[in-house]
Amino acid sequence: MTALPMLPGETRLLSGQEAQWAFGAALALALPAGSVLFLEGELGAGKTTLTQGLVAALGFTEPVTSPTYALMNAYPTPAGRVLHVDAYRTRHPAELYEMDLEELIAGSRLSVIEWGEALYADYPDAPIVRLLHVDGEPEVRRVERLR
Repeated sequence: MTALPMLPGETRLLSGQEAQWAFGAALALALPAGSVLFLEGELGAGKTTLTQGLVAALGFTEPVTSPTYALMNAYPTPAGRVLHVDAYRTRHPAELYEMDLEELIAGSRLSVIEWGEALYADYPDAPIVRLLHVDGEPEVRRVERLR
């Protein structure tokens, strides 16, 4: 494992989709097997775009889409399964646990959870990364590592 590409409290700007993919790839390669990563941010800020970079870096070549309606997507990669969770539509974390969230995370190389604030306490070592729009710069995203 290498150090994550950002320290807690650090902020940087990502210009364009390729930069988001590259940042996602850097995260994927730095996070150890079994890691959970929380992604936060405004609608359309690039959480799924960043996840596309993560999953591609681990060798998955098919499309990666938002799990907004399915709640969970699993991507088999040569490095192991990547679990992509969107907790936006859940009313309570128990809904995800009833879908075997713990077991799915335990069996995954990496688990990416969008809108997972209600799960922070359950995974206290998981990094939290927030993506935000930048006013007047439609292709630029501000990325912040919260923990």
